[in-house]
Amino acid sequence: MSTMRAVRVDSCGGPEQMSIREVPRPEPGPGEVRICLSACGINLIDTYHRSGLYPLALPTGLGCEGAGRVDAIGDGVDDLNVGERVGFAMAMGAYAEAIVLPRSALVKIPDAVTDEEAAAVLLKAMTVDYLFNDTFVLHGGETVLFHAAAGGVGLIACQWAKAKGVRLIGTASTEAKCKLALSHGAAECFVSAGDDLETRLRSAAPSGYPVVYDSVGRSTYRLSLGLLAPLGTFVSFGNASGPIDAIVPGELALGGSLYFTRPTLATHMARPGWMQASADRIFDLIQSGALTVDINQRYSLDDVVSAHKDLEGRRTTGSSVLIP
Repeated sequence: MSTMRAVRVDSCGGPEQMSIREVPRPEPGPGEVRICLSACGINLIDTYHRSGLYPLALPTGLGCEGAGRVDAIGDGVDDLNVGERVGFAMAMGAYAEAIVLPRSALVKIPDAVTDEEAAAVLLKAMTVDYLFNDTFVLHGGETVLFHAAAGGVGLIACQWAKAKGVRLIGTASTEAKCKLALSHGAAECFVSAGDDLETRLRSAAPSGYPVVYDSVGRSTYRLSLGLLAPLGTFVSFGNASGPIDAIVPGELALGGSLYFTRPTLATHMARPGWMQASADRIFDLIQSGALTVDINQRYSLDDVVSAHKDLEGRRTTGSSVLIP
């Protein structure tokens, strides 16, 4: 049996819990496809899986996102050929040289989009897609608050908001990151440190924000609630600073009949036809020039520990990829 190199986690914890192993190269069963991976996306959710914040059965692989070429095809798959380029956004085990997935989990990549772009963008851009087009539908003309605007999801959100005619107000951890968000389409961006952050954010939307998109969690939750307009929506889609301690219904009432939602990409991907339609919207934005995929960090598989340390230490901007 042939083997491949892959990241494995035997027990949850810090980045050092990851190791590189020689494991059997998987074979596709009926309805499945094996992809020889050329790039794997690195996302915050990977650190949640590794740490145990989002529990997985152990031992486990890591990595949800990747792209490459079809390497082998199982029975019953008749719309893909060996050598075709495909990507995926919600799997498990992408930190590897190859992966087997159901055909239904894959999207075809057009010629104008590279494997690295697809691997770096699908999970993040599909997240922005459901945030902007499903969770709180943006039509253009709105002023919205988006925390961590210079991260992988944030820079895509800045560009997509601009394309939609939405005024996106961002926060980021440094002045340099704020400049990055502004260069990608944010209308304004404020450094998240400092006692006057609430004042600055309120000045950008004196009547309050109709929606706050928040992947930071604990450290921004109460600030964001206070900035929402009556009937505003708090969209929680991550926990970079730790999980929110508690949701108190009375606070939502006092804030002006506020809404709180915790959507997930997996829910939307389970909707028939949504995933390929979302990928098509994303690839169209890339091909039109409205969306640029900033791959600012590249790591070899052997450097996966450093990759997670950089991501959790907020030392990255844009997207990061592992090259198997």
